[in-house]
Amino acid sequence: MDASPAFPGLMVAGVPVEFGIFALTLLGVALFHRRTLTVALCGLGTLVVYKLAFSVFGHAHQPGVGGLVHHLGAEWVTLANLFGLLTGFALLASAFERSHAPAMLPRFLPNDWKGGFVLLLLVFVLSSFLDNIAAAMIGGTIAAVVYQKRVHIGYLAGIVAASNAGGAGSVVGDTTTTMMWIRGASPLDVVHAYVGAGAAVLIVAFIAARQQQAHQPIQKDAPAGMHLDLAQLGIVALILAFAIGMNVLLNTVLASSWRADIGDLFPWIGGAVWLAILISVPLRRPDWSLMPGAVKGSIFLLSLVLCASMMPVEKLPAPSWQTACGLGFVSAVFDNIPLTALAIAQDNYDWGVLAYAVGFGGSMVWFGSSAGVALSNTFPEAKSVGAWLRHGWHVSLAYVVGCVALVFLMGWHPQPLRPATQQPASVSHPAP
Repeated sequence: MDASPAFPGLMVAGVPVEFGIFALTLLGVALFHRRTLTVALCGLGTLVVYKLAFSVFGHAHQPGVGGLVHHLGAEWVTLANLFGLLTGFALLASAFERSHAPAMLPRFLPNDWKGGFVLLLLVFVLSSFLDNIAAAMIGGTIAAVVYQKRVHIGYLAGIVAASNAGGAGSVVGDTTTTMMWIRGASPLDVVHAYVGAGAAVLIVAFIAARQQQAHQPIQKDAPAGMHLDLAQLGIVALILAFAIGMNVLLNTVLASSWRADIGDLFPWIGGAVWLAILISVPLRRPDWSLMPGAVKGSIFLLSLVLCASMMPVEKLPAPSWQTACGLGFVSAVFDNIPLTALAIAQDNYDWGVLAYAVGFGGSMVWFGSSAGVALSNTFPEAKSVGAWLRHGWHVSLAYVVGCVALVFLMGWHPQPLRPATQQPASVSHPAP
């Protein structure tokens, strides 16, 4: 082992030890999927101890306890927002199920495999204006009802892929695209991600729906005497309105009239979700029994996110379409939020290609996106990397097809981030 003066910390064969610790943590998650929380916490603890002894924290490269405290201070808003969204949307999905709307939906879906196909497209559309976690949870709730809780893992992978694809071209549909928007990208700079995402979701929806129909056919008849609980639907609408409203408010009015970094000061979106939940308590009591499982799943995800944020990711290759598409495979096992932050720091990406890659790419492994982690809390059988890859193979195929469609049809158009008041200054390159 040796230490590089340009990059503090120990190196093995030219690779920082941090990457090895994180890789072993992810391998442990893959192999011991019944002990994922324990593995993630052990990996996080090992990484923190190593960095305290041999390396530095954050972009400021601060050592010791002071560096750790500074790093946690920079990351706590992201972590708290994710915690609030993951736990809050677990209650949202429960309220939606208790409204009886999922049980009544089958009468509006087509018969046979086409019903599953349409349901995945619905998740795709929902995610374009909702958070992808909410879209995945709603899709999972409906699938559990229409398939009598016998949901194929390949179809679960399809739900996650559809939710991530739907958020890829919308600045309010995914945390990564919202980050680009805050830093100066126009909504039009990411919308062409839907060229790749649309191609990918059609492939996934077709194959996953056929898998599910062979595993458990769709049930077309709602139970007799079933009626909508409008109060529960109102709670769902209230939670979503608070989440979307706060997201839009932060990135428009408050960011322009108060301070641009207001979103970094407090977990506003996660807080808005929980405010809506608490307001709705007198109307209908939430299913608090879901909280232990939701909290456990959230802590697992946050452990991996925090590990990822401590990685020395400053030496990625220069921006190119090859780099952007390659990041999609990395995001399957490496949280897409720090990857996106690094790309923003590098600048001069084609933001639509990047949004598709880091958004849809995380669908290839169950813990590669927050939507996958949230859905696996409801369907624990999905917490197996081997089963996910074996039954959800179509997600990887669709990702490659989406990359080809996006880059060859739209080309590679890198442009620097800019203040919203400036005009776009794009540099176009033909498709390879």
